[in-house]
Amino acid sequence: MHLTILSRSPAIYTTRRLTEAARARGHRVRVVDPVQVEMGLGGTRPALFHRRRPFPRSDAVIPRIALSISQYGLAVVNQLELLGVPVLNRAQGISASRNKMRCLQLLAGRGIGVPLTVMASDASGLKDMVKHVGGLPVLVKLLSQSERTGLMICETLQSLEAALEAILGLGQNIVVQQYVKRTRGRDLRVFVVGGEVVASLRRRPRVGRFARTLTRGAQFEACTLPPGHARVAVETARVVGLEVCAVDMLDVKGGPLVFEVNSSPGLREVEGACGLDVAAAVVARAEILVGGKRPARRASAGAAGMS
Repeated sequence: MHLTILSRSPAIYTTRRLTEAARARGHRVRVVDPVQVEMGLGGTRPALFHRRRPFPRSDAVIPRIALSISQYGLAVVNQLELLGVPVLNRAQGISASRNKMRCLQLLAGRGIGVPLTVMASDASGLKDMVKHVGGLPVLVKLLSQSERTGLMICETLQSLEAALEAILGLGQNIVVQQYVKRTRGRDLRVFVVGGEVVASLRRRPRVGRFARTLTRGAQFEACTLPPGHARVAVETARVVGLEVCAVDMLDVKGGPLVFEVNSSPGLREVEGACGLDVAAAVVARAEILVGGKRPARRASAGAAGMS
């Protein structure tokens, strides 16, 4: 199989692990930077180029679209779909996962539990917003145009009002969300590949920090996922439309609450904590998607008259 990984750099840990796993399974792998891809429409069929040459033969593509190039990267993924190339994940699913409020709306509409949440475009009705999400303290999430999510905890109405006025004054949208303390719930990350849970871990932020990343001092440990939680994670991936994702949930009394879905999750933490080859599971899913299909044709320059 000829496998293409869309990524800004082959040196990125997850990209490197996917490359290693694919080669270990006997596949040919190429890492392509999405911003070095050109697209053409019109003519007999869509055209796709890499550095002004026909896009390399690809039986399947694993997109690793960075937030900084999300819009252009998603256009590249969509172009590949138009050409009939199997992709893990499709552009629509990646886009849905990165619109945080829209993602929660999709999940809530299908009966999947999410934290109490309100979205605001102004600071009026502040007290009602707080009541709706269960009272103070609350989480405030900044939704920027780059789709990066800022996060803070507000413990008083005064601090919340100040935060909202500052953020909304910059023209940004915000989400106010129920804050579940660690003493009342576990923070879980569940990896789903091809409709199956392949790994799950518990995340513990460093004391005094809320960030859940390894670089900011968070700790990770493998955990056994209850069957009900696994079903919620799998259903979440299906609803959002993702073959590969990490589902972040709070394990609270009454059932899990999904608060985020990551369509390009890093593998360093999960493989280190769980001792599992998650990269191989992703490549195996690509093999299944390709199945007995013929390799997709390379996009020709004649389709768009590009030279």
